[in-house]
Amino acid sequence: MATDENQRRQTPASIPAHVPAELIRPFPYYVGEKTTENPFKFIADVHEGPPVFWAENTSIGTAWVVRRMEDLRAIYLDNDNFSVAGGSFFARMIGETWGNVPSEVDPPLHTAIRSAINPLFIPRRMAELEDRVRHYAREAIARFKDRGNCEIMTEFAFEFPIRVFIDLMGLPQSDMEQFLAWEHQLLHAMSLEDVTNATRETTIYLREEIEKRRTDPKEDFISYGLDIRFDGRGFTDDEMMGYCFNLFVGGLDTVSTNVGHQFRHLAENPGHQNLLRENPERIGETVEELLRAYASSVTPRRCIREVEIGGITMKPGDPVLMATFLANRDPEEFTDPDQVILDRKPRHVGFGFGPHMCIGMHLAKRELRIAIEEFLAAVPEFQITPGEEVESWLGGMITPIALPLSW
Repeated sequence: MATDENQRRQTPASIPAHVPAELIRPFPYYVGEKTTENPFKFIADVHEGPPVFWAENTSIGTAWVVRRMEDLRAIYLDNDNFSVAGGSFFARMIGETWGNVPSEVDPPLHTAIRSAINPLFIPRRMAELEDRVRHYAREAIARFKDRGNCEIMTEFAFEFPIRVFIDLMGLPQSDMEQFLAWEHQLLHAMSLEDVTNATRETTIYLREEIEKRRTDPKEDFISYGLDIRFDGRGFTDDEMMGYCFNLFVGGLDTVSTNVGHQFRHLAENPGHQNLLRENPERIGETVEELLRAYASSVTPRRCIREVEIGGITMKPGDPVLMATFLANRDPEEFTDPDQVILDRKPRHVGFGFGPHMCIGMHLAKRELRIAIEEFLAAVPEFQITPGEEVESWLGGMITPIALPLSW
């Protein structure tokens, strides 16, 4: 692993007095860290340690890290002792007060907002997007399929799901390159200044679009947010901003990251690749297993009441890192957790669990299935281009930086 020099110069936050010294352990998955090895290989070592431990460097700073599926699910369901509010620092960086909606809203308000937003993402409505998703996937693949190679992150993984998102938000396709630039700065920039600038520019852009919809509404997610009603009211200005920003960040990165991991697996495992070519009806169940094996996100929580988790006492104010990639490779939950077993049909937490489970998961799964279907239909057996190294980010989301493929 190669550590960014900015990360090396950071002074770790003070460790709370109630954290036992023997539970302070290193954690390889934090912002600024990269690797040219398989980014998931370090998970097995984490699982050899205690169920809950304190890490001085994580993607949310110094925090408790919970590694077992049993404990993650318990925390996901525990709204009395844990809060999601304030988990994102984007608004604070630019001196604003909104939080991501609904992902940073606690019950009972979360329940009311989620019920009002759910109609946008029901499976039937997502199924209506099938042709549009397939069109954008084919359009991207057509540009390189006869060339014999591609860099799949920039030429496919980032582009095709973003085009679908742009349509849903009612934004111009001509702005795609700008959205990509902001996304990379928000999620992978190496300096706080870059993240701050991208946050400010994104919020300015979204506010302008919100104001346009007030006078000229469309059939899109922004207009829907302006019309939404729950508990006898609509969104406040802060809630509307948080709703749009949440859609922006969630819509631009999750599918792209998973496309990268899933295509890397197929490139490195030609037996699985060819099995799916011969049995395309198995791609749907394969996506579920790949989502388990290559989960890449973290969902922070904050302890608000003293509580015991995994034999460890957490106190109010303690930050908690909920790493889905740890739980999804928990040896107490899954047999041979580091092996990809295509017909495993896992009950995973790749999209979270409980009330805050990712609202866009049905669309994400559809996009991932279609990506594999269309790529395998258009491209012969592919591999990672010989002589090329694949480098991945380890913090924030575990993400391939570039993935060169050839056939």
